[in-house]
Amino acid sequence: VQLQASGGGLVQAGGSLRLSCAASGRTFNSYTTGWFRQAPGKEREFVAGIRWDGGFTYYKDSVKGRFTISRDNARNMVYLQMNSLEPEDTAVYYCAAFGSGSVYDTHGYKYWGQGTLVTVSS
Repeated sequence: VQLQASGGGLVQAGGSLRLSCAASGRTFNSYTTGWFRQAPGKEREFVAGIRWDGGFTYYKDSVKGRFTISRDNARNMVYLQMNSLEPEDTAVYYCAAFGSGSVYDTHGYKYWGQGTLVTVSS
């Protein structure tokens, strides 16, 4: 499975962005998929996840109510709609396909895409 994240950019606080994760590979539809982010000088952290069938979603507490993860398995795509963005959301965002373990832990993910930079100005 190969993943490619896109959609990042510069936005003012309170604005919105939609990130996309394009996947290749016939088995992508069977993978729970997550979005992570890494701010300068900080560890990579879980942001949101979605079960392989879209039937369950997971969120970091600080993004609940602001971010929405979704997927379109027919197109091998996963999305992260980010609203009410805050300067603290500034980071490189990565999508990843889950392997085993905890969906909230980077070590649980088997495949990673290149990141896309989100910058939120105050």
